[in-house]
Amino acid sequence: MERTYATQMDAARQGIITPEMEAVAKKEYRTTEEIREWVAKGQVAICANRLHTCLEPNGVGSMLRTKINVNLGVSRDCKDYDVEMKKVMAAVDMGAEAIMDLSSHGNTQPFRQKLVRECPAMIGTVPVYDSVIHYQRDLATLTAKDFIDVVRLHAQDGVDFVTLHCGITRKTIDQIRTHKRKMNIVSRGGSLVFAWMSMTGEENPFYQYFDEILDICREYDVTISLGDACRPGCLADASDVCQIEELVRLGELTKRAWAKDVQVMVEGPGHMPLDQIEANMKLQQTICMGAPFYVLGPIVTDIAPGYDHITSAIGGAVAASAGAAFLCYVTPAEHLALPNVDDVKQGIIASKIAAHAADIAKKIPHARDLDDAMADARRTFDWEKQWECSLDPETARAIRADRSPEHEDSCSMCGKFCAVRSMNKALSGEYIDIL
Repeated sequence: MERTYATQMDAARQGIITPEMEAVAKKEYRTTEEIREWVAKGQVAICANRLHTCLEPNGVGSMLRTKINVNLGVSRDCKDYDVEMKKVMAAVDMGAEAIMDLSSHGNTQPFRQKLVRECPAMIGTVPVYDSVIHYQRDLATLTAKDFIDVVRLHAQDGVDFVTLHCGITRKTIDQIRTHKRKMNIVSRGGSLVFAWMSMTGEENPFYQYFDEILDICREYDVTISLGDACRPGCLADASDVCQIEELVRLGELTKRAWAKDVQVMVEGPGHMPLDQIEANMKLQQTICMGAPFYVLGPIVTDIAPGYDHITSAIGGAVAASAGAAFLCYVTPAEHLALPNVDDVKQGIIASKIAAHAADIAKKIPHARDLDDAMADARRTFDWEKQWECSLDPETARAIRADRSPEHEDSCSMCGKFCAVRSMNKALSGEYIDIL
Protein backbone atom coordinates (compact mmCIF):
# COMPACT_ATOMS: atom_id res chain seq x y z
CA MET A 1 0.00 0.00 0.00
CA GLU A 2 1.42 3.39 -0.99
CA ARG A 3 2.44 5.65 1.89
CA THR A 4 0.15 8.70 2.01
CA TYR A 5 1.97 10.68 4.68
CA ALA A 6 5.37 12.36 4.96
CA THR A 7 6.25 11.71 8.60
CA GLN A 8 4.86 9.93 11.64
CA MET A 9 3.62 13.30 12.88
CA ASP A 10 1.96 14.05 9.55
CA ALA A 11 0.20 10.67 9.66
CA ALA A 12 -0.92 11.20 13.24
CA ARG A 13 -2.39 14.60 12.39
CA GLN A 14 -4.28 13.06 9.48
CA GLY A 15 -5.73 10.45 11.84
CA ILE A 16 -3.68 7.65 10.29
CA ILE A 17 -2.42 4.81 12.52
CA THR A 18 0.94 3.74 11.07
CA PRO A 19 2.53 0.29 11.52
CA GLU A 20 5.12 1.98 13.74
CA MET A 21 2.40 3.40 16.00
CA GLU A 22 0.84 -0.05 16.25
CA ALA A 23 4.19 -1.58 17.23
CA VAL A 24 4.80 1.09 19.87
CA ALA A 25 1.28 0.74 21.31
CA LYS A 26 1.76 -3.01 21.74
CA LYS A 27 5.12 -2.60 23.52
CA GLU A 28 3.82 0.13 25.80
CA TYR A 29 0.45 -1.43 26.73
CA ARG A 30 -1.26 1.64 25.27
CA THR A 31 -3.99 2.02 22.69
CA THR A 32 -3.06 3.00 19.16
CA GLU A 33 -5.23 6.07 19.53
CA GLU A 34 -3.27 7.21 22.58
CA ILE A 35 0.01 6.84 20.67
CA ARG A 36 -1.42 8.62 17.61
CA GLU A 37 -2.65 11.52 19.73
CA TRP A 38 0.71 11.95 21.50
CA VAL A 39 2.64 11.80 18.22
CA ALA A 40 0.29 14.40 16.71
CA LYS A 41 0.98 16.72 19.66
CA GLY A 42 4.75 16.12 19.53
CA GLN A 43 4.79 14.59 23.01
CA VAL A 44 5.94 11.22 21.62
CA ALA A 45 8.54 10.83 18.87
CA ILE A 46 8.80 7.64 16.84
CA CYS A 47 12.23 7.98 15.24
CA ALA A 48 11.83 5.95 12.05
CA ASN A 49 13.54 6.96 8.81
CA ARG A 50 11.52 5.47 5.96
CA LEU A 51 14.77 3.87 4.63
CA HIS A 52 15.59 2.01 7.87
CA THR A 53 13.67 -1.13 6.98
CA CYS A 54 15.00 -3.43 9.73
CA LEU A 55 13.98 -1.02 12.49
CA GLU A 56 11.99 -2.31 15.45
CA PRO A 57 10.10 0.91 16.30
CA ASN A 58 10.08 2.52 19.72
CA GLY A 59 8.36 5.60 21.03
CA VAL A 60 10.16 8.27 23.03
CA GLY A 61 8.00 10.25 25.45
CA SER A 62 7.62 10.86 29.17
CA MET A 63 4.40 8.84 29.37
CA LEU A 64 6.13 5.77 27.87
CA ARG A 65 8.94 3.55 29.14
CA THR A 66 12.18 5.53 29.52
CA LYS A 67 14.48 4.69 26.62
CA ILE A 68 18.27 4.24 26.59
CA ASN A 69 20.72 5.53 23.98
CA VAL A 70 24.25 4.15 23.56
CA ASN A 71 26.99 6.29 22.02
CA LEU A 72 29.55 4.37 19.95
CA GLY A 73 31.87 4.95 17.00
CA VAL A 74 35.55 5.01 16.05
CA SER A 75 38.12 7.72 16.72
CA ARG A 76 41.67 8.38 15.55
CA ASP A 77 43.02 6.47 18.56
CA CYS A 78 40.51 3.57 18.39
CA LYS A 79 39.62 2.82 14.78
CA ASP A 80 38.44 -0.80 14.62
CA TYR A 81 34.94 -0.84 13.07
CA ASP A 82 34.55 -4.58 13.76
CA VAL A 83 34.97 -3.96 17.49
CA GLU A 84 32.41 -1.15 17.32
CA MET A 85 29.93 -3.41 15.56
CA LYS A 86 30.35 -6.00 18.32
CA LYS A 87 29.60 -3.29 20.86
CA VAL A 88 26.51 -2.29 18.87
CA MET A 89 25.02 -5.77 18.80
CA ALA A 90 25.91 -6.35 22.47
CA ALA A 91 24.16 -3.08 23.35
CA VAL A 92 21.03 -4.09 21.43
CA ASP A 93 21.06 -7.52 23.14
CA MET A 94 21.19 -5.76 26.51
CA GLY A 95 18.14 -3.69 25.66
CA ALA A 96 19.43 -0.39 24.25
CA GLU A 97 16.71 1.20 22.13
CA ALA A 98 19.03 3.58 20.26
CA ILE A 99 22.59 3.68 18.96
CA MET A 100 24.33 6.94 18.15
CA ASP A 101 27.25 6.64 15.74
CA LEU A 102 29.70 9.34 16.81
CA SER A 103 32.55 8.19 14.55
CA SER A 104 35.16 10.87 13.95
CA HIS A 105 37.79 9.11 11.86
CA GLY A 106 38.15 7.43 8.49
CA ASN A 107 35.45 6.64 5.95
CA THR A 108 32.39 6.80 8.19
CA GLN A 109 29.68 6.16 5.60
CA PRO A 110 30.08 2.36 5.17
CA PHE A 111 29.77 1.82 8.94
CA ARG A 112 26.74 4.12 9.13
CA GLN A 113 25.09 2.28 6.24
CA LYS A 114 25.89 -1.09 7.83
CA LEU A 115 24.18 0.05 11.03
CA VAL A 116 21.06 0.97 9.10
CA ARG A 117 21.06 -2.36 7.24
CA GLU A 118 21.64 -4.58 10.27
CA CYS A 119 20.73 -2.81 13.51
CA PRO A 120 17.08 -2.91 14.67
CA ALA A 121 17.59 -0.05 17.16
CA MET A 122 17.04 3.62 16.33
CA ILE A 123 20.17 5.05 14.70
CA GLY A 124 21.30 8.59 15.48
CA THR A 125 24.23 10.71 14.29
CA VAL A 126 25.75 14.16 14.74
CA PRO A 127 26.33 15.39 11.17
CA VAL A 128 28.63 18.26 12.20
CA TYR A 129 31.17 15.66 13.45
CA ASP A 130 31.15 14.02 10.06
CA SER A 131 31.52 17.22 8.04
CA VAL A 132 35.27 17.65 8.51
CA ILE A 133 35.81 13.91 7.99
CA HIS A 134 33.56 13.71 4.93
CA TYR A 135 35.19 16.61 3.10
CA GLN A 136 38.70 16.06 4.53
CA ARG A 137 39.06 19.81 4.95
CA ASP A 138 39.76 22.08 7.88
CA LEU A 139 36.71 23.39 9.72
CA ALA A 140 37.14 27.03 8.67
CA THR A 141 37.09 26.12 4.95
CA LEU A 142 33.64 24.50 5.13
CA THR A 143 30.59 26.42 3.98
CA ALA A 144 27.05 26.47 5.33
CA LYS A 145 26.03 24.44 2.27
CA ASP A 146 28.66 21.80 3.13
CA PHE A 147 27.10 21.29 6.56
CA ILE A 148 23.56 21.05 5.19
CA ASP A 149 24.65 18.59 2.51
CA VAL A 150 26.03 16.25 5.19
CA VAL A 151 22.66 16.38 6.99
CA ARG A 152 21.08 15.33 3.69
CA LEU A 153 23.66 12.54 3.26
CA HIS A 154 22.89 11.09 6.69
CA ALA A 155 19.15 11.23 5.99
CA GLN A 156 19.70 9.43 2.69
CA ASP A 157 21.80 6.80 4.51
CA GLY A 158 18.75 6.03 6.65
CA VAL A 159 19.53 7.42 10.11
CA ASP A 160 16.47 7.89 12.30
CA PHE A 161 17.50 11.02 14.18
CA VAL A 162 20.18 13.67 13.89
CA THR A 163 21.55 15.83 16.67
CA LEU A 164 21.87 19.38 15.38
CA HIS A 165 23.20 22.25 17.48
CA CYS A 166 20.72 24.80 16.14
CA GLY A 167 20.26 26.80 19.33
CA ILE A 168 23.54 28.68 19.60
CA THR A 169 23.94 31.88 17.61
CA ARG A 170 26.49 34.64 17.31
CA LYS A 171 24.95 36.09 20.48
CA THR A 172 26.18 32.97 22.30
CA ILE A 173 29.79 33.90 21.51
CA ASP A 174 29.39 37.11 23.50
CA GLN A 175 27.58 35.29 26.32
CA ILE A 176 30.31 32.70 26.71
CA ARG A 177 32.94 35.42 26.84
CA THR A 178 30.94 37.59 29.23
CA HIS A 179 29.65 35.04 31.73
CA LYS A 180 33.00 33.27 32.26
CA ARG A 181 31.80 29.70 32.63
CA LYS A 182 34.21 27.28 34.30
CA MET A 183 33.96 24.75 31.47
CA ASN A 184 32.84 26.98 28.58
CA ILE A 185 31.24 24.61 26.00
CA VAL A 186 31.76 20.86 26.53
CA SER A 187 29.46 19.68 23.74
CA ARG A 188 31.76 18.42 20.97
CA GLY A 189 29.29 19.41 18.25
CA GLY A 190 28.53 22.70 19.96
CA SER A 191 32.22 23.55 20.22
CA LEU A 192 32.69 22.87 16.48
CA VAL A 193 29.81 25.19 15.58
CA PHE A 194 31.12 27.83 18.00
CA ALA A 195 34.62 27.52 16.50
CA TRP A 196 33.29 27.78 12.94
CA MET A 197 31.29 30.92 13.78
CA SER A 198 34.31 32.43 15.55
CA MET A 199 36.63 31.79 12.60
CA THR A 200 34.27 32.75 9.76
CA GLY A 201 32.25 35.53 11.36
CA GLU A 202 29.07 33.91 10.01
CA GLU A 203 25.86 32.82 11.73
CA ASN A 204 25.32 29.21 12.83
CA PRO A 205 24.28 27.44 9.59
CA PHE A 206 22.03 25.00 11.47
CA TYR A 207 20.08 27.96 12.83
CA GLN A 208 20.22 30.16 9.72
CA TYR A 209 19.10 27.40 7.34
CA PHE A 210 16.79 25.58 9.73
CA ASP A 211 13.88 25.61 7.27
CA GLU A 212 15.99 23.86 4.62
CA ILE A 213 16.99 21.24 7.21
CA LEU A 214 13.31 20.73 8.07
CA ASP A 215 12.56 20.02 4.42
CA ILE A 216 15.25 17.32 4.38
CA CYS A 217 13.97 15.76 7.60
CA ARG A 218 10.38 15.81 6.35
CA GLU A 219 11.38 14.07 3.11
CA TYR A 220 13.01 11.11 4.88
CA ASP A 221 11.08 11.25 8.18
CA VAL A 222 14.16 12.02 10.24
CA THR A 223 13.62 13.24 13.80
CA ILE A 224 15.63 16.29 14.87
CA SER A 225 17.29 16.01 18.25
CA LEU A 226 17.91 19.65 19.16
CA GLY A 227 21.39 19.55 20.68
CA ASP A 228 22.20 21.59 23.76
CA ALA A 229 25.55 23.11 22.86
CA CYS A 230 25.55 25.03 26.15
CA ARG A 231 24.75 22.08 28.39
CA PRO A 232 26.65 22.42 31.68
CA GLY A 233 29.93 20.51 31.78
CA CYS A 234 30.39 20.95 35.51
CA LEU A 235 28.18 21.66 38.51
CA ALA A 236 29.21 25.32 38.60
CA ASP A 237 27.74 25.97 35.13
CA ALA A 238 24.38 24.29 35.74
CA SER A 239 21.23 26.34 35.09
CA ASP A 240 23.17 29.42 34.02
CA VAL A 241 22.15 32.08 31.50
CA CYS A 242 23.83 30.34 28.55
CA GLN A 243 22.03 27.04 29.18
CA ILE A 244 18.59 28.53 29.81
CA GLU A 245 18.63 31.02 26.94
CA GLU A 246 19.59 28.25 24.52
CA LEU A 247 16.69 26.17 25.89
CA VAL A 248 14.30 29.05 25.11
CA ARG A 249 15.59 29.13 21.54
CA LEU A 250 15.17 25.35 21.27
CA GLY A 251 11.53 25.82 22.27
CA GLU A 252 11.07 28.27 19.39
CA LEU A 253 12.73 25.85 16.97
CA THR A 254 10.50 23.03 18.20
CA LYS A 255 7.42 25.03 17.14
CA ARG A 256 8.93 25.63 13.72
CA ALA A 257 9.68 21.94 13.25
CA TRP A 258 6.21 20.87 14.30
CA ALA A 259 4.72 23.34 11.82
CA LYS A 260 6.30 21.19 9.08
CA ASP A 261 5.31 17.88 10.74
CA VAL A 262 8.93 17.13 11.69
CA GLN A 263 9.35 15.27 14.97
CA VAL A 264 11.59 16.76 17.65
CA MET A 265 13.49 15.68 20.74
CA VAL A 266 15.22 18.26 22.92
CA GLU A 267 18.56 17.54 24.54
CA GLY A 268 19.42 18.56 28.08
CA PRO A 269 22.10 18.50 30.80
CA GLY A 270 24.84 17.49 31.41
CA HIS A 271 26.39 18.03 34.84
CA MET A 272 23.90 19.25 37.42
CA PRO A 273 23.46 19.24 41.22
CA LEU A 274 20.82 16.77 42.32
CA ASP A 275 18.52 19.46 43.71
CA GLN A 276 18.29 21.30 40.35
CA ILE A 277 17.32 18.35 38.16
CA GLU A 278 13.56 18.20 38.72
CA ALA A 279 13.15 21.94 38.19
CA ASN A 280 15.11 21.73 34.93
CA MET A 281 12.89 18.91 33.66
CA LYS A 282 9.71 20.89 34.44
CA LEU A 283 11.15 24.02 32.83
CA GLN A 284 11.92 22.11 29.64
CA GLN A 285 8.44 20.62 29.52
CA THR A 286 6.98 24.11 29.71
CA ILE A 287 9.32 25.88 27.29
CA CYS A 288 9.36 23.03 24.75
CA MET A 289 5.66 22.17 25.13
CA GLY A 290 6.12 18.58 26.19
CA ALA A 291 8.57 17.54 23.46
CA PRO A 292 10.54 14.46 24.58
CA PHE A 293 13.58 15.43 26.67
CA TYR A 294 16.86 13.59 26.04
CA VAL A 295 19.47 13.94 28.81
CA LEU A 296 23.12 12.97 29.21
CA GLY A 297 23.07 11.76 32.79
CA PRO A 298 22.65 14.22 34.41
CA ILE A 299 25.97 13.68 36.18
CA VAL A 300 25.49 14.79 39.79
CA THR A 301 29.09 15.22 40.93
CA ASP A 302 32.30 16.10 39.09
CA ILE A 303 34.75 14.06 41.19
CA ALA A 304 34.07 10.44 40.23
CA PRO A 305 36.08 9.63 37.07
CA GLY A 306 35.91 5.88 36.55
CA TYR A 307 32.49 5.78 38.22
CA ASP A 308 30.50 8.21 36.11
CA HIS A 309 28.08 5.45 35.12
CA ILE A 310 26.97 5.64 38.78
CA THR A 311 26.85 9.44 39.03
CA SER A 312 24.85 9.41 35.80
CA ALA A 313 22.43 6.72 36.95
CA ILE A 314 21.64 8.72 40.09
CA GLY A 315 20.85 11.81 38.05
CA GLY A 316 19.09 9.84 35.33
CA ALA A 317 16.65 8.26 37.77
CA VAL A 318 15.69 11.67 39.13
CA ALA A 319 15.48 13.21 35.65
CA ALA A 320 13.32 10.45 34.17
CA SER A 321 10.98 10.35 37.17
CA ALA A 322 10.52 14.13 36.68
CA GLY A 323 9.77 13.86 32.95
CA ALA A 324 12.88 13.06 30.90
CA ALA A 325 12.05 10.48 28.23
CA PHE A 326 15.43 9.37 26.92
CA LEU A 327 18.67 8.71 28.83
CA CYS A 328 22.00 8.79 27.05
CA TYR A 329 24.13 6.22 28.79
CA VAL A 330 27.38 7.14 30.49
CA THR A 331 30.15 4.59 30.99
CA PRO A 332 33.00 4.27 33.53
CA ALA A 333 35.25 5.61 30.74
CA GLU A 334 33.42 8.96 30.52
CA HIS A 335 35.92 11.86 30.55
CA LEU A 336 38.76 9.32 30.25
CA ALA A 337 38.72 7.16 27.11
CA LEU A 338 36.66 5.47 24.38
CA PRO A 339 34.63 2.79 26.19
CA ASN A 340 35.49 -0.87 25.67
CA VAL A 341 32.96 -3.71 25.60
CA ASP A 342 32.88 -4.06 29.40
CA ASP A 343 32.47 -0.29 29.83
CA VAL A 344 29.54 -0.38 27.42
CA LYS A 345 27.88 -3.14 29.43
CA GLN A 346 28.31 -1.32 32.73
CA GLY A 347 27.00 1.91 31.22
CA ILE A 348 23.92 0.25 29.78
CA ILE A 349 23.04 -1.64 32.97
CA ALA A 350 23.45 1.51 35.08
CA SER A 351 21.21 3.47 32.70
CA LYS A 352 18.61 0.71 32.56
CA ILE A 353 18.45 0.62 36.36
CA ALA A 354 17.86 4.39 36.38
CA ALA A 355 15.23 4.19 33.63
CA HIS A 356 13.43 1.27 35.28
CA ALA A 357 13.40 2.95 38.69
CA ALA A 358 11.89 6.07 37.12
CA ASP A 359 9.27 4.07 35.23
CA ILE A 360 8.13 2.47 38.48
CA ALA A 361 7.91 5.91 40.11
CA LYS A 362 5.86 7.22 37.16
CA LYS A 363 3.61 4.14 37.30
CA ILE A 364 4.21 3.26 33.65
CA PRO A 365 1.90 0.31 32.80
CA HIS A 366 3.46 -3.05 33.82
CA ALA A 367 6.77 -1.40 34.80
CA ARG A 368 6.80 -3.25 38.14
CA ASP A 369 5.85 -6.70 36.86
CA LEU A 370 9.36 -8.13 36.97
CA ASP A 371 9.99 -6.66 40.43
CA ASP A 372 6.93 -8.40 41.79
CA ALA A 373 7.96 -11.66 40.08
CA MET A 374 11.43 -11.30 41.58
CA ALA A 375 9.96 -10.93 45.08
CA ASP A 376 7.99 -14.15 44.62
CA ALA A 377 11.09 -15.95 43.33
CA ARG A 378 13.21 -14.77 46.25
CA ARG A 379 10.60 -15.85 48.81
CA THR A 380 10.56 -19.37 47.36
CA PHE A 381 14.31 -19.59 46.63
CA ASP A 382 13.58 -20.10 42.94
CA TRP A 383 17.02 -19.18 41.64
CA GLU A 384 16.31 -19.84 37.96
CA LYS A 385 13.31 -17.52 38.11
CA GLN A 386 15.49 -14.90 39.77
CA TRP A 387 17.92 -15.04 36.84
CA GLU A 388 15.00 -14.61 34.43
CA CYS A 389 13.90 -11.47 36.27
CA SER A 390 17.39 -9.97 36.40
CA LEU A 391 18.63 -7.07 34.26
CA ASP A 392 21.96 -8.91 34.05
CA PRO A 393 21.39 -12.65 34.67
CA GLU A 394 24.94 -13.57 33.69
CA THR A 395 26.52 -11.47 36.44
CA ALA A 396 23.99 -12.49 39.11
CA ARG A 397 24.44 -16.18 38.32
CA ALA A 398 28.25 -15.89 38.31
CA ILE A 399 28.38 -14.19 41.72
CA ARG A 400 26.28 -16.90 43.35
CA ALA A 401 28.26 -19.67 41.65
CA ASP A 402 31.54 -18.14 42.82
CA ARG A 403 30.42 -18.07 46.47
CA SER A 404 27.87 -20.86 46.60
CA PRO A 405 26.35 -21.73 50.02
CA GLU A 406 26.12 -25.09 51.71
CA HIS A 407 22.34 -25.17 51.28
CA GLU A 408 20.25 -23.95 48.35
CA ASP A 409 17.69 -22.26 50.61
CA SER A 410 20.14 -19.51 51.61
CA CYS A 411 23.14 -17.55 50.38
CA SER A 412 26.70 -17.52 51.70
CA MET A 413 26.10 -14.26 53.55
CA CYS A 414 23.35 -15.44 55.92
CA GLY A 415 23.36 -19.24 55.76
CA LYS A 416 20.79 -20.58 58.21
CA PHE A 417 20.37 -17.08 59.65
CA CYS A 418 18.50 -16.20 56.43
CA ALA A 419 15.36 -14.20 57.29
CA VAL A 420 13.43 -15.58 54.33
CA ARG A 421 14.25 -19.18 55.31
CA SER A 422 13.29 -18.58 58.95
CA MET A 423 9.99 -16.93 58.02
CA ASN A 424 9.06 -19.66 55.53
CA LYS A 425 9.63 -22.31 58.19
CA ALA A 426 7.91 -20.34 60.96
CA LEU A 427 4.80 -19.69 58.90
CA SER A 428 4.56 -23.33 57.87
CA GLY A 429 4.97 -24.55 61.47
CA GLU A 430 8.40 -26.11 60.92
CA TYR A 431 11.26 -26.31 63.38
CA ILE A 432 13.81 -23.55 62.69
CA ASP A 433 17.35 -24.91 63.00
CA ILE A 434 20.08 -22.28 63.13
CA LEU A 435 23.29 -23.96 64.35
